Amino acid sequence: MRASSSQDSVKERTLHVLSEIFAGSSLDNVGVRLWDGTAWPDERPRAAVVALNHSESLARMFLPGTEVGLAEAYLHGAFDIEGDMEAAFEIGDFLLAHLGNRKKKLKLAGLLVALPGSDARSTIRRAASQLLPQIRGKRHSPERDRRAVTFHYDVSNDFYRLWLDRPMVYSCAYFESPEDDLDAAQEHKLDYLCRKLRLRPGQRLLDVGCGWGTLLIHAAKHFGVRAEGITLSEPQVSWARARIAEAGLTNNVTIQLRDYREISAQAGEIYDAIVSVGMAEHVGRERLPDYFRAVHRALKPGGVFLNQAIGENIVPRPRSRPVSRFATSKIFANIICSHCAIGSPAWKRTMPKRFRLSTKRLTGSGAFT
Repeated sequence: MRASSSQDSVKERTLHVLSEIFAGSSLDNVGVRLWDGTAWPDERPRAAVVALNHSESLARMFLPGTEVGLAEAYLHGAFDIEGDMEAAFEIGDFLLAHLGNRKKKLKLAGLLVALPGSDARSTIRRAASQLLPQIRGKRHSPERDRRAVTFHYDVSNDFYRLWLDRPMVYSCAYFESPEDDLDAAQEHKLDYLCRKLRLRPGQRLLDVGCGWGTLLIHAAKHFGVRAEGITLSEPQVSWARARIAEAGLTNNVTIQLRDYREISAQAGEIYDAIVSVGMAEHVGRERLPDYFRAVHRALKPGGVFLNQAIGENIVPRPRSRPVSRFATSKIFANIICSHCAIGSPAWKRTMPKRFRLSTKRLTGSGAFT
């Protein structure tokens, strides 16, 4: 009887904390389900459900008071999202808009610490560790950039195969119609880039930050160029070289493990065209002049350089938010910026099915600051 009463107390206090957190929100699209099946705020069906897996879930989610803490609570199984993943973002939008007040945060922290079973001390220690640098070095030095790339890409090729297209293109795709799947959209993008570069048979092409080599293979196969790529990721080099051999292009395509700062025009590295897709984000604002100078030195007079990168605040937007700490520490380590566009039909078809599995693989404790 006493155990049952204690469990009821934990549940009631959890429901009270939920009411405090989401006071003023209608939560039209999202509901919460407790570990015992209790629905909050009511039993009405909603597009998405946040399932709290145990009595400590709320403390794990909100006591650190950071976006990283919330994301790590998900990665470590404190809660799950069932139903429409995109609809669940309603909760994040509400929290960002309404929990910025320090008094609200302090009140919420007091309620969370008081929850039975919450290990406040260990949770606070985890939150503090997120604010401490764990990988040091001069920002955007060659040594630190290599570690950043290793952190980002060397989680294994199998991880990226979970959610990329079959040829492993790691950047935005070009959807010509809503019916295009991801593979088709990436094929469109590769062809579009090659046409923008005005490639002709026999030309030399350099891909800076070539990833798994897909653009190089496409350019050599369909446009007849001699293609070379550089990357700092050993797994990418191994994967790309195997695919080049499978395609019978070992005489036309080469991949090297090199930094962009090691491009040397004096060594005869002069190219008709140079392309870089989604790599400049890793360079750092203060290093962009060096990056563009290195490219310019290696480009023939009259050659074509195409640089595709994600830009931050290039066009001012109302209510724009700074890049999240979770993105810069756990996903896009050591980069300029990161934004994710969500909403294409292919994204909705592909990501919800794979998101849980792939993000669970991103549980490394390292962080870049």
